[in-house]
Amino acid sequence: MVVFSLLIINKAGGLIFTRTYSPGLATLSSNDYLILAGTFHGIHAIARSLCPVPHSTLPLPSASPAIFAPGATSATPQLGTTTSVPGPQRRASATGIESLESGKFRLTVYQTPTGVKFLLFTSPEQAGCEGLVRRCYEVYAGFVMGNPFYSLEMPIRVEKFEGEVGRVLGRPV
Repeated sequence: MVVFSLLIINKAGGLIFTRTYSPGLATLSSNDYLILAGTFHGIHAIARSLCPVPHSTLPLPSASPAIFAPGATSATPQLGTTTSVPGPQRRASATGIESLESGKFRLTVYQTPTGVKFLLFTSPEQAGCEGLVRRCYEVYAGFVMGNPFYSLEMPIRVEKFEGEVGRVLGRPV
């Protein structure tokens, strides 16, 4: 049960933090990490937009606009009036990719309300990955977002954050 690495991607798809905690996966260059972050950002956005529309929001086949003849009862629309049904709407809770597993690793993704994505690479048998990645977000919120010298969307260079997230991931649950 091993935590391999943590990547943090800003809301524009740029890599703002990467650390390897245990060897085991192929070593990537810094350019490879940038490509990985940008590619994952795009795939995540596509997966999020592919989220199926809930059945209850689809319009009924008979709910198309209609014009009725004179003499219609008061319970039906009058001549010249139309009925409209709003089109399909996506669920607000569409999240995109939450995890990806292979025989060699598990990728767990947590997207913050502001669009920052945390990607945690672990061994496939690692338990509690969702809790670990959420804890990394809490550390990020406390040490990075609470730092008055940190500029949003820029690479993270906060030593206290690096130390604390290393402690969190060094002792996985």
